[in-house]
Amino acid sequence: MSDIRRPADLAKRMARRLKARGSLSDSFRRETFALPREAARAKAREWFERYPKAAYMTEIESWRVLPGDTIEFTMRRLPTAD
Repeated sequence: MSDIRRPADLAKRMARRLKARGSLSDSFRRETFALPREAARAKAREWFERYPKAAYMTEIESWRVLPGDTIEFTMRRLPTAD
């Protein structure tokens, strides 16, 4: 029986395979933003609505707080939802 039970399991397995081949960084689209806190929340919501997590594996890859309550964050997603 296959060890794949959920779409997330398949995604993790595929990510491990891509990482082992050294091509994981090429498969995702990334965009970095530096916005005031509320604008950052709105931008993240926009990305999750436009690129649903289940289809595009969208996530906030990293974030940090900058002076002036500005949030710098990187959004990551797959280029297509096949």
